[in-house]
Amino acid sequence: MEQQTAQPEMTVIGGVDEIVEEFQPKIEAMICTYCTYAAADLAGSQRLQYPPTVKIVKYPCTGRISVAHILKAFELGADAVLVGGCEVGTCHFIEGNLRATERVAYAKKLLEETGLGGDRLEMFYISASDSHGFVNAVNEMTDRAKKMGPNFLGQARG
Repeated sequence: MEQQTAQPEMTVIGGVDEIVEEFQPKIEAMICTYCTYAAADLAGSQRLQYPPTVKIVKYPCTGRISVAHILKAFELGADAVLVGGCEVGTCHFIEGNLRATERVAYAKKLLEETGLGGDRLEMFYISASDSHGFVNAVNEMTDRAKKMGPNFLGQARG
């Protein structure tokens, strides 16, 4: 029995065969060392599947993430950004995740004003043992970015 492999969808445009690939959004995950990074590491240890286009940026605490960091990620081509911190009340730096929540809310307003869309950014609270929570957050942001399409700022940069 001959095994068939999946082929990318082919379309004919102007008499030339062209491969049309599905848009794979680039997701930047800005995450804290103590909780969300531990959950991401656990997800890897458990061999949980999530899109390979996620770039993890580890911070000591999400309280160190500035609005400028978030906006720079979009400028450099991220289609969506997730900020992952400790659950409310469990931050190792007391209230760093609460400061991050305020900054994410402000950045979302800025993204709406620029026309990029605030839904491309979200704050998630993920405990160190919640590997499935990390995977769900990545999948949610990937689905959102697919619905919204590519980041036009990233396309302009090339």
